[in-house]
Amino acid sequence: MSSERIKRIHGGRVIDPAVNLDASLDILIENGRIKSLINTNTDFPGVTEKIDVSGKILTPGLIDMHTHLREPGQEYKEGIENGTKAAASGGITSVACMANTDPVNDNGSVTDFIIRRAAEFGYARVYPIGAVSKSLAGVELSEMGELAAAGCVAFSDDGNTIMNAELMRCALEYARDLDKCIIVHAEDLNLLRGGVMHEGSVGTQMGLPGAPSSSEEVIVARDIILSRMTGAPVHFAHISTAGSVELIRKAKEDGVPVTAETCPHYFTMTHQAVLGYNTRARVNPPLREDSDVEAIKNGLKEGVLDCIASDHAPHARHEKEVEFERAMPGISGIETILGLTLTLVDDGTLSLIEAIEKLTVVPARIIGIESGTLSRGAPADITVIDMEKEWTVKTENFISKGKFTPFEGMKLKGRAVATFINGEEINIERE
Repeated sequence: MSSERIKRIHGGRVIDPAVNLDASLDILIENGRIKSLINTNTDFPGVTEKIDVSGKILTPGLIDMHTHLREPGQEYKEGIENGTKAAASGGITSVACMANTDPVNDNGSVTDFIIRRAAEFGYARVYPIGAVSKSLAGVELSEMGELAAAGCVAFSDDGNTIMNAELMRCALEYARDLDKCIIVHAEDLNLLRGGVMHEGSVGTQMGLPGAPSSSEEVIVARDIILSRMTGAPVHFAHISTAGSVELIRKAKEDGVPVTAETCPHYFTMTHQAVLGYNTRARVNPPLREDSDVEAIKNGLKEGVLDCIASDHAPHARHEKEVEFERAMPGISGIETILGLTLTLVDDGTLSLIEAIEKLTVVPARIIGIESGTLSRGAPADITVIDMEKEWTVKTENFISKGKFTPFEGMKLKGRAVATFINGEEINIERE
């Protein structure tokens, strides 16, 4: 006879885009997995714990497939403990973390370290992304087979564009054979020429070197061609331009195995946010123009852009509170991704189930993890959302060590009020 408890989460509205479900149901959990979904007025024997979430939304645990946890080696910016605790605060139960640590995650020992450290804390599941090239130098491939065996779910030199097309081709072929995707940071370094913001009227007004939209689009076009050539899946990170959206749209129409993400700052802000030399708004790729923001929103609505990720990139005060050209690019976004995504529901760009889809089942499919659904037998990773909760972004309340966001002071509606992993509630202090 099993001694396992059956837990019942009662009274919520369950949204699971993986099975197109939106209904008032209770969730039964046993052995850390979903046992079943039942009507709220149905008796079920053997329940030992009942949790009331009346009036709340229940979704599969949210997934952020593009984060920088900075550990090992850059713990002054962030660490796995702080980063995953911040994730849980933001409603995220699973994060994929990029390889630009110190040492770089280009070998199995670093991957193993990250996985073990994450297990110590248990605030969120952590899925390492391995480096494509050794030391992120773009010269020699990493030991991709070793990284995959150690637990890497994808490969990326994020932050460092792989400029050598032959190396990229080889990487795609290896990744294809390992059943993994390459996540592309699309910025042509030659066209970029040291640009620190979007090349446009605001940059000219401020006298800052600009990064043209073409610097992103040239790499997107190249890697679509290489994906078609090799048959290997390519995922484009943090898409920011209208031209990139159109290139990806055409590639998908042609059957090329490409996917793409964008980030909240690309559908909520333009390069106007940089006025006053606001280093909180310095990101790579940079914030673009109104027409790009509109194209990004349309790309999300039409499914050209598959998912939303935070590109959580925490930095220390001495790296952001400096002259604009010297400031490190990046936004601490893991605690605001849900609230900002819900603005797309408020303005009619996405339905609620579409918004949740871009934060759950779609990223799960892209990086090949088991989470992202509340179907029977799935891990009982659950996010509880209060859609009526109004709150103001205040970095002083961030759990992340990174305290820099252009959304400081913004009023949002809708917030995660609880997260569960394997059916156990993650205990953190919430504002």
